[in-house]
Amino acid sequence: MIATRALITFLLIAIAAQLYPYRSIEQRNVVFLADRSASMKGQEEIEHWIAEAWGHKSMNDYGAIVSTGLHAVVDRPLTKDPLASSESYTFRTELNDSFTDLSKGLQLSAAMLREQGGGRIVLLSDGSENAGNATRQARLLQDAGIAIDVVNLASELERDIAIDELIVPASLKQGETFSFELTIQSTFAGEAELRLFEDNKALSTSKVQLEKGENRFSLQSVALESGFHRFRAEIYTDEDGQSANNSAYAFSRVSGPPTVLIVEGISDSSENIESALTASVIAHQTILPEQLSQELAEYAAYDSIILNNVPATRIAAKPMEWLSKAVGDYGVGLMMVGGDESFGLGGYFQTPVERALPVYMDLQGKKQIPSLGLVLVIDRSGSMSDGKLELAKEAAMRTVELLRDVDTVGVVAFDSGPWWVVEPTKLSEREEVINKIKGIQPQGGTEIYSALDAGYQGLLKIDAQRKHMILLTDGQSSTNMSYATITDPMNENRMTISTVAVGEGSDVKLLESLAKATNGRFYFTKDQSTLPAIFSRETVLMSRTYIVDGMITPSIGDAGDWRTLWNDGAPNLNAYIATTPKEMAEVALWSPDGDPLLARWTYGSGRSIAWTSDLTGKWSSDWVKWGTFPKVFAEWVKWTFPQFDSSPYHISTEVDGGNGKLIVESAGDDYASGNGAGVWAGLQNEAGTNTLKRLMPVAPGRYEVQMDAVEPGAYLVQIGSPQDGENAASINGGTTAGYVIPYSSEYQIGDEDGPELLKELAAVTGGRELSTEESAKSYSFDPLKKRMPFDWTQEILVVILLLWLLDIALRRLSLPWQRIMATIVAPIRGLQRGQRNTAESMSESGIALSRLKKRTDARNRFYGDEVPGLKQDRITVVNDKLTKPSNEREKRSTFASNDSHTNQPSYTSNVDITVQSMESSTNDQMSPDSEPRDRTVSRLLAAKNKNKRL
Repeated sequence: MIATRALITFLLIAIAAQLYPYRSIEQRNVVFLADRSASMKGQEEIEHWIAEAWGHKSMNDYGAIVSTGLHAVVDRPLTKDPLASSESYTFRTELNDSFTDLSKGLQLSAAMLREQGGGRIVLLSDGSENAGNATRQARLLQDAGIAIDVVNLASELERDIAIDELIVPASLKQGETFSFELTIQSTFAGEAELRLFEDNKALSTSKVQLEKGENRFSLQSVALESGFHRFRAEIYTDEDGQSANNSAYAFSRVSGPPTVLIVEGISDSSENIESALTASVIAHQTILPEQLSQELAEYAAYDSIILNNVPATRIAAKPMEWLSKAVGDYGVGLMMVGGDESFGLGGYFQTPVERALPVYMDLQGKKQIPSLGLVLVIDRSGSMSDGKLELAKEAAMRTVELLRDVDTVGVVAFDSGPWWVVEPTKLSEREEVINKIKGIQPQGGTEIYSALDAGYQGLLKIDAQRKHMILLTDGQSSTNMSYATITDPMNENRMTISTVAVGEGSDVKLLESLAKATNGRFYFTKDQSTLPAIFSRETVLMSRTYIVDGMITPSIGDAGDWRTLWNDGAPNLNAYIATTPKEMAEVALWSPDGDPLLARWTYGSGRSIAWTSDLTGKWSSDWVKWGTFPKVFAEWVKWTFPQFDSSPYHISTEVDGGNGKLIVESAGDDYASGNGAGVWAGLQNEAGTNTLKRLMPVAPGRYEVQMDAVEPGAYLVQIGSPQDGENAASINGGTTAGYVIPYSSEYQIGDEDGPELLKELAAVTGGRELSTEESAKSYSFDPLKKRMPFDWTQEILVVILLLWLLDIALRRLSLPWQRIMATIVAPIRGLQRGQRNTAESMSESGIALSRLKKRTDARNRFYGDEVPGLKQDRITVVNDKLTKPSNEREKRSTFASNDSHTNQPSYTSNVDITVQSMESSTNDQMSPDSEPRDRTVSRLLAAKNKNKRL
C-alpha cells in the first residue's frame, strides 16, 4: 500500500510540475483568410479558389478558413478533414462588410496556427484596408515565424458612381448666395441625375454629364432661413453597381442677414458697389468718412467695411484705430477700393489701416523716382500748445520716414520770427533730424511772411528735381505783406506750396490763395489728428508717381478658390494706384509692371482686401460693364465676412471602423462649472431621435465620447449641462453645432493602394504572391518539423485512478495476501534453489577431479616418464565409455589440453584419465598394479554419473 500511494503522489507531482514528454511532428498548416468586405465583388471566386487549394493537401496536413470584414470570424477550424465539396466551398458565417480590417483576420489566423506549432496564412483580398493596421500585424507575424501568402483578387464594378465630397460653407448669412461644391467619381461616361436636399426637403434636381474618372460640379443656392441646416446630395443612374456611395452630407449654420458698411470719399460714388451687393441680397449702409463712429462696439455690428476712395485725411485718429481693431480683434472684414485719394495718395502711410491691409503704401524697391527737396514750415506759436504742435511734429517725423535717403528736407519753426530747426540736409542721418524735430516747443506769436520767405530761400539752396513746401498754421499772420513777392519767384523756379489750416481761427483765405498761386493743395481740418495723414499724402504726391495709367491687362496670380472667377479671363483696366504687396499677402491679379491689382490676406481674426483701381468706371469701365462683375464683387466681400463661430465649442469627429469618436474643444473649464454634472452632448440623428452622452475630459478644454455603430449622415449636437442632472433626458440651453459622418471608404472608387499593401505583407513576412491559377501551391512548402510537448495529463489521471482503486482494494478486501504472494514467489525461489544446487554439484566434481589429477601426477613422478615395459595411455571418458587416443598426435593434443586446464577444474561430462599398462613382449598378462588402477577408474565413472544425474 505504501508503494501504491508513493506512486500516486509522484504522478500528481508530475502533473502539477507540468512534466511532459516531447514528440516530433511533421505537417503543413494553412489558414485561408478570406476578405469578405463590400469591396470584394467576387465571393464565389474566393470559395472556388479555397476548394481547389484544399484538394491539394495531404492526409496529414491541416487547413482552416477565416473570414474578415469589420471583424474576423472562424468559418472552419484547423482540421485534416476534407471539404464537403471539392469544387466549391460555401461560407457559413455572417459578418459586417462595411469595413475592411485585415489586421483582425491576421491576428485570429495566427492564434490558430500557434496552437499547431506554426504554418502559413493565405490571404485572399483586394488590399483595400480602411480599419486597423495590417502592416503592424505582419511585423508581429514575422517575429512568430508565420508567413503570409497573398492572392490579389481586386475587382471593379463596370458601372459605378460615387459622391466623394460635398462642400458647403460652415456658416452663412441669411439671404447669402452660396455654392454646393461636389466631387463625383465615375467608372463610365454617361448621364446621371443629381438631387440636392435641405433638411430632407428637395432643393433641386438636375441632369449632369459624367466623364470617366473625377468630375467636379458647382451648384448655386440661397440661404433663406436662419438656423442649422443639413444638406444632402444624391446621384442616380441606370444599372449602378452599388448605391451605398451615392450620397454625401454637409451642414451649415445660417445666421441673420449680413450687413456691409460703405464709406465713400465722394458722395454718390458707390452706386456700382451698392448694386452688386443688392444683387447678392447683402444689406448695406453708405456714409461719409466724417460719420465714422468714435465707439469701437459699433464697428463690430457690421460683417465687412468698404473704404471707397477715402483719403486718410478725412478719418479721425479714433476711427482710424477702431477700423484696424475691428478687423484684427473682432473679425470684421475690410476692403479698400482705389481712386486718386486712396492708398498712398490718400495718406495711409504708417496708419493703423495700412497695418490691416495686405499692401504697403510706399513703393519699396520700385523704378527710379525723381529726387525731392522738401521744406516744412510749422507754426509753433502759443496757440499750438493744446496738442496741435505735437501732432504737427508727428506729421513732420512721419514725412521724414517716408522720404528716401537721397531726398533733402528742411524744417522751419516760426512764431514771431522763423527758426531753422533743421537746415536743408540729405536724410543720411535720419534719426538726428527726427530728434531735432522733437525739440520744437510752443511759444510766441504768429508771423507767416518771414517764415515763408525763409523756406523759399532754403529751397533755392536745394539741388533736387522736385521742390515743395508745406505750410501749417492755426492762426493769422501779424503782418500784412504782399506774398506775390514769394510766390512768383517760386513759380519761376517750379516750386510748389501746399498749406494746412488747423481750426476755425486759421487764416483760411490766405492759406488757400497761397496754395492756388503755386499750384499746390489746400487742406482745412478741424481734427488735428489728421495732420500726419495730410503730411504723408503731400509727401507721396510730391515724391513719387503713384498713378499708373494706360491699357492694363491683369494677369492671374495665386488666390486659391478665386481662380475660378477668372476662367474666362479678367477685363482690362485704365489706371490704378501703385502699391507694394506685403510678404504674407495673396495676390490674385497682377499688373504688367508687377504691382498688385487685387490682393488679400488674414489680419488677426479678420480678413482684408485691397483693390487698387476704382469702381466708379473712371479707371475700370470694362469691369463695371462686365456681366459677371456683381457676382465677382460679392465673392470678394463675402470672403471678408467673419470666419470664426461665436460658439464656445469646436466640434470634430474621428471614425475608425464602425465606431466613431466625438471630440469637443472648449476654451473654458466647463467640466467644473454648472451643476456639477459636467459637459454633456445631445446627439440628434436625421430621424430626430435624441441621445444624451456624457463627455469625458481627456485634456484641459478637450472632451471625447464614443459613438457606436455610426451611420453616414449630418448630425446636430447640443453641448451643455443636463437639465436635471445626470438623469436628464435633454440639455438645458447649451450650444448647437453639427458634424458629418461620411459613408465608409469601403465603397470609394479607385483605391490604388491595395495591391501595394498586399505586396508589403508578403515581403515583410517572407510570403509569396500567388495568382488566381496557383491554388495548388498553397501547400507547396516545407513541412513543420518540431518537437512538441505531449500532454499526457489525461493518461496519467487514468493511471492514478486505477492505482487509487488498487489502494482501496488493498485496504478494504479480506484476502490471504501472504498466501497469494507466497504462491507467486514460490516458482521463483525454486528456480533460484536449483541453480544453487547445480553450482554446488559441479563444484564437488571439480574438487574430486583435481584430487585425482594430483595423485596421477604424483605417481608419474614416482615411476618416472620412461619406465621400460610400462606404457602410458590417455583414456577419455565420453558418455560413460572409456576411449583412448588413436594416435600420438591426438595423445599430445589431449595432454596439451589437460595441461592447460590443470589448475582449473572441469565441469563437463568428459573426463580424461591417464592409465599405465604393462605390456609384455611375450604375453598380455596384467601387472600387479592393475587392480588399484581399475578402482580409480571406477571411482571416476561414479563421480561422473552423479554429476550427470544432478
